[in-house]
Amino acid sequence: MIRLKTKAQIQLLRENGKRLAYILSQVQQSVATGISTYELDQKAEKEIHAQGGTPSFKGYKGFPASICVSVNEEVVHGIPTKEKILKSGDIVGLDIGMWYDGLCTDMAITLGVGKISKTAKKLLVTTQRALTQAILKAKLGNTIGDIGACVQKYAEARGFGVVRDLVGHGVGYAVHESPQVPNFVGQNADMKLAEGMVLAIEPMLTCGSYEVEVLEDGWTVVTKDDSFAAQFEHTIAITKQGPLILTAGETHDSI
Repeated sequence: MIRLKTKAQIQLLRENGKRLAYILSQVQQSVATGISTYELDQKAEKEIHAQGGTPSFKGYKGFPASICVSVNEEVVHGIPTKEKILKSGDIVGLDIGMWYDGLCTDMAITLGVGKISKTAKKLLVTTQRALTQAILKAKLGNTIGDIGACVQKYAEARGFGVVRDLVGHGVGYAVHESPQVPNFVGQNADMKLAEGMVLAIEPMLTCGSYEVEVLEDGWTVVTKDDSFAAQFEHTIAITKQGPLILTAGETHDSI
């Protein structure tokens, strides 16, 4: 069942999202050669609590950390550890969610560490732009399939794979809600977007095949061909005025 949000709840989610965007910006500033993914997780948890929130990922279905930190061929759900140290040439995905005032939002970015390859940079730029293009499609009169088709067309035209086994989703009352929001033409393609829907749109692209597998830790999703992967994500609301980005920080509320 899709649970629509009221205008008042969307305003609460907007406040949540502003705080989450600030937190992620603080964690992003700590990304550097020599830092461990565990340190990034600890930074995130400290910032979440400082904002009066609670990490929505920690303990969710047993996940052991406050954020997902995914490096290079890790697509999503990377578990932060003291042993995983970032080095120049890596790309690192930071996926973060927070409970605040009884509601939760979710967002992610991927960034380079030190000097990265031209291919890696193109992957990051393309994934971020795919998210922007997808959000433009998140308006009344369009469907879930319009969002997925947009991401797929944009990414594949530039030579990147679109992960099929993982999708975006509804969010707000829970970490994951209906509907699923694929980054390709798939499930729910004909579902009309409705006012009050709150969606986490999150393109996940690879430099090679779209095929993925889960590591023995039961969480970390990696590309089967070890190619680099990237993820960008915003929580958005469907409104009469157009898509409202809830996790955009103090500016750029809508597109």
